[in-house]
Amino acid sequence: MRQFTSRLGITRAVVVNSARAVVATVVSMLLARLLKLPEFYWAPISAIVVLLSTVDPLTVAWQRFAGTALGALLGALIGVYFQPTWIVYGAGIFVCGILCALLRIGSAYRFAAITLSIVLLIAHTRSPWIVAMHRFVEVSLGIAVALAVTVVWRAPQAESKANPVK
Repeated sequence: MRQFTSRLGITRAVVVNSARAVVATVVSMLLARLLKLPEFYWAPISAIVVLLSTVDPLTVAWQRFAGTALGALLGALIGVYFQPTWIVYGAGIFVCGILCALLRIGSAYRFAAITLSIVLLIAHTRSPWIVAMHRFVEVSLGIAVALAVTVVWRAPQAESKANPVK
């Protein structure tokens, strides 16, 4: 059986990483639902982004956290004072980039721009401040769960070619 699964590319590392992803996504989804967050799906999506990143999870978590905070804040400010026309939206994306550079968090720009886009472009019935706060909490919850899983359940090291499966 071990040779068969190995030929298919299903190693112990694949199984463990898949199990870790299940735990992180399901726990973050259940917590977000328990908190009655309106768009609870952002919590497991954030857990996936952090946990399954090809770079250090702590680095991605910081980028996502900082970018989400900035994008939510800027999106709420713009949403309160302006109609989200294409020019206002474009200016918001531009300001996100400038602020990320000024704050020395340039690597968080993509997350800031994504959050700003969600807050401004998706039709919501609530105040932009409420929408921004929900987005920040949903994303932060997913980040926290992914980091907890990373600390509690370490990812397996890639299996070495020097130690082939027998």
